[in-house]
Amino acid sequence: MYGRLEAVLGEEDAAMLMEHLPPVGWANVATKNDLALMKSDLAMTRSDLERAMAQSEGRIIRTLVLAMLASNMTLAALAFGAARLGQ
Repeated sequence: MYGRLEAVLGEEDAAMLMEHLPPVGWANVATKNDLALMKSDLAMTRSDLERAMAQSEGRIIRTLVLAMLASNMTLAALAFGAARLGQ
């Protein structure tokens, strides 16, 4: 290919054009279809991640509420116990 480019464009322009070609074979170059598939995969992964985060957030909030409720009940029981001991 370089030989044909050199004959048509000249040595300098042919070399410049060859420098802009990918350093690997064309089989390794991503196509628009490849990028569209990757975009779709990333969108699904993002959706799955957001769903998992929402579920985790719900569990964390539920756990914190239950922990605060338990600690408040414990504190109230201690306060009532201390009040009865003081009588």
